[in-house]
Amino acid sequence: MQPPSRRTILTLGLLLTTGTTLTACTSGPGDAPGTPARDPRRPEPDEPVRLRAVAATDLLLAGYDALLPQAPQLQALRTEVAQHRAALQPTTTTPPTTPTPPAGTAPTTLAALATLERQTAQSRLADLGAASPQLARLLASVSAAGVLHAVALGDPAPAAAPSTTSTPATGEPATPFQDALSAEHAAIYGYGVVGARLPDDQQRTDARTALAAHQSRRDAWQRLITAAGATPTAAAPGYQLPFPVTDAPTATRLAAHLETRLTTVYADLVAAVPAPQRPLAADALRESALRAHHWGATPTPFPGFPNTPTPTPTP
Repeated sequence: MQPPSRRTILTLGLLLTTGTTLTACTSGPGDAPGTPARDPRRPEPDEPVRLRAVAATDLLLAGYDALLPQAPQLQALRTEVAQHRAALQPTTTTPPTTPTPPAGTAPTTLAALATLERQTAQSRLADLGAASPQLARLLASVSAAGVLHAVALGDPAPAAAPSTTSTPATGEPATPFQDALSAEHAAIYGYGVVGARLPDDQQRTDARTALAAHQSRRDAWQRLITAAGATPTAAAPGYQLPFPVTDAPTATRLAAHLETRLTTVYADLVAAVPAPQRPLAADALRESALRAHHWGATPTPFPGFPNTPTPTPTP
């Protein structure tokens, strides 16, 4: 065999959607091939978490329904919330009925609905540790979508500061974070191209801000991997762009592409790491979803999911 060439060329689109650990979950929450069928007479282990998530979603739906007569433009967001409920619904022989929210709990203004979306998005993350890996991935995605809804409704402060101080316990694998680190290396390279093709205005400032955020995330993953006793993956000498970037429109398109790919990486990371590390991945997922939205990425009700998930019980 000939030795590898001096300059490594990797495709950004491929790097951000492949990985030995992270892609194990990209098909959506469901049973692994060959898994014995679950006894339908017994509740699934995730049912308590799912029921809490559905109850919170019902409050959101009640808020949208209360405001729709005077604000029909909310229908698109309400449709996404209904999709969240369908994906979170426990799979049982007799599906639970939709509970009626207590009187007076539904928001009566857009600002109140935005606050409820933000608060509900945050509450989703409280159950990350109690959920199965697949459900945790779904909860993180729905939480990110809720933050995007809050932004659309005018919430001025939808996102909290990321948590990047936790480190794996002794013996916990660092491989999933190596994959995330590789994705950040590629994103940093990509933003270098983005900034060079944008005019010296607010867009370039936004690109610099995003670049700094990715550099900070890269550094956090490197510290975490080192603390776990492993050597952080180094950046490749070069990366092949997924399409030519020659002007400002293609530069913003590349930025949206990078962040959208990263939502998939971090949604998969939620399912790939131990429960104590899931909030780290969920924070990164939320941030990438917000930046993808900023750069004009196509909206999706489930950030990080290539396809709409379906409610499937955990064996």
